[in-house]
Amino acid sequence: MPIRGMLRFADAVASFEDAQFVIVGVPFDKTTTYRSGTRFAPTAVRETSQTFEKENFEHGVTFADIPVHDAGDLFEEGTVDEMVASIEEEARRIVSARKFPIFIGGEHSISPPIVKALGEVSVITIDAHLDFRDEYQGLRNSHACAHRRIVDHVGKGNAFAFGVRSISGEEEVADALYADAFRVHREGCEKVFDDMLKKLSRRPVYLSLDIDGIDPSYAPGTGTPEPFGLTPWDVRHVINRLGDRMVGFDVVEVCPPYDNGNTSILAARMMREVMAVKWKSTHAKK
Repeated sequence: MPIRGMLRFADAVASFEDAQFVIVGVPFDKTTTYRSGTRFAPTAVRETSQTFEKENFEHGVTFADIPVHDAGDLFEEGTVDEMVASIEEEARRIVSARKFPIFIGGEHSISPPIVKALGEVSVITIDAHLDFRDEYQGLRNSHACAHRRIVDHVGKGNAFAFGVRSISGEEEVADALYADAFRVHREGCEKVFDDMLKKLSRRPVYLSLDIDGIDPSYAPGTGTPEPFGLTPWDVRHVINRLGDRMVGFDVVEVCPPYDNGNTSILAARMMREVMAVKWKSTHAKK
């Protein structure tokens, strides 16, 4: 179960029972392989969220009307596999209550158990790395295996990675569905994303944003930065294009020790974009 932190995400004042959106932090980075520190991200993202106005004028909504609950952070304890199991348990609690889960990592290994709790959905990961190894450094639940574990849960044809620009020779690329960032830059985000979206078999979509999917010129504070990435506008387009299809969201791999503040605030803003878009698509016109 989560514990209450000292600081809530901005405007997350609703009770669990009354909320549509439930935020959970997962300060976990035990499988990090380059720059560690993503365990500090939930606190940093909450802190930077305080800078935003309640009004989201471009969508015509205000967070004074959007019921958001911040459930605090999960304890980081036990083995990697035990932590993955506790994330799945918490995700199931939120999903069974018919809430929209929003998780703040931590590293990308937090995403597969959330997907598993959601059941029959499609998944889109925005990521610089394909993360399609079957195991890495002896761990099947490594952050380097995140997309592979997601496909294990939802099946081929129900997940794709977007914005990839790093693939290892150890990865079975033939079994992966992805669009690389170089194609996005050549053909345009809208065209490539629509082409990929048509390939998904299921309408409900879980969106996972590894912040390193965004170019490090915009998001320098991440564990494994990779040049030639997507722009924040590209990610915003993806969120707006999905609209009411979204059934959950996470943002992972923000690494505050290597940040100048821009990365954490970008993560917080993407969380608010998801909530505003989902709220507008399901409530504002009623």
